[in-house]
Amino acid sequence: MSDEQTRLAELRDRIDGLDQQIMDLISARARCAQEVAHVKMAANPDQDVFFYRPEREAQVLRRIKDHNPGPLSGEEMARLFREIMSACLALEKPMHIAFLGPAGTFTQSAALKHFGHSVISVPLPAIDAVFREVESGAAHYGVVPVENSTEGMINHTLDMFMSSPLKICGEVQLRIHHHLMAAPGTDDKAISRIYSHQQSFAQCRQWLDAHRYGIERVAVSSNAEAARRAAAEPGTAAIAGDMAAELYGLEKLANKIEDRPDNTTRFLIIGREAVSPSGHDKSSILVSMRNKPGALYQLLEPFHRHNISLTRIETRPSPSGTWAYVFYIDFEGHMEDAQVSKVLADIDQEAVELKRLGSYPIGVL
Repeated sequence: MSDEQTRLAELRDRIDGLDQQIMDLISARARCAQEVAHVKMAANPDQDVFFYRPEREAQVLRRIKDHNPGPLSGEEMARLFREIMSACLALEKPMHIAFLGPAGTFTQSAALKHFGHSVISVPLPAIDAVFREVESGAAHYGVVPVENSTEGMINHTLDMFMSSPLKICGEVQLRIHHHLMAAPGTDDKAISRIYSHQQSFAQCRQWLDAHRYGIERVAVSSNAEAARRAAAEPGTAAIAGDMAAELYGLEKLANKIEDRPDNTTRFLIIGREAVSPSGHDKSSILVSMRNKPGALYQLLEPFHRHNISLTRIETRPSPSGTWAYVFYIDFEGHMEDAQVSKVLADIDQEAVELKRLGSYPIGVL
């Protein structure tokens, strides 16, 4: 045996030993997670116990990223631990996560990124259906899109919060990569129609005009639906993501055709329980102000006075009357923080209505 073969054999034996240690430690962690669940159930025998704690998981993942020794990146190490935690949590009771479907959408990718792959993902046809599924208790949490870096806010999601009792429990950002795909063996030059969601067409407009000008573009309900149609209809293609390509067995004709390489969509996690502080949080509110001069100033001035940073403000028509508006506001901090409490108290004095949508950890992954 050569020196190289001897060295490789030694390294492989070492890897085998490390794999056994990793497996033993993961098993020990899983048993510890089971004990945590048993303690919670014993302390609350007559109540529904929430095993998933968003603030606790955010703290764990932040610590993993901060103390990661390498050579794997902090992001990659946190993803590995995300899956370990997901599997441990599922030992007691796998969570049902509702998302804007069908299967293969970017929203499903966001749900799996946030919760890991050991959950039961439930595709639903519309954003309001996701809200209803969580409100009824049929799903533990829901995942809905709220904002795209290119196309702006998803108004339907914002409007649902006006009437829903649900809380925002978390957020996740997903880099959106669009690919042109078709059934295996499709002649690129024979394609006469491209399916996709209208937002995806908007996000790929420049590329399509330059490379597929004149080909019919048909908007459908989702990119996953576009992929399904492309798989079934000869001479057609779809714009969709990796998950849809894999699910429907399509081949990529062109990769990453989005016009902006930083194209990102932000998704919200919605649930029935308020989230405790994690140490690095964001809050969201809905505010209806009286229609009078200086109303916007009165709304924003307390944030400046108490040094609270705004991250988003949007205006939506109020369902209560013509030319009345509701402000959707995201800002840094938790509602239990002293300075945030002062801001909300000041706003409450001037507002017609102040609805606290929730405080939640700023996305870690």
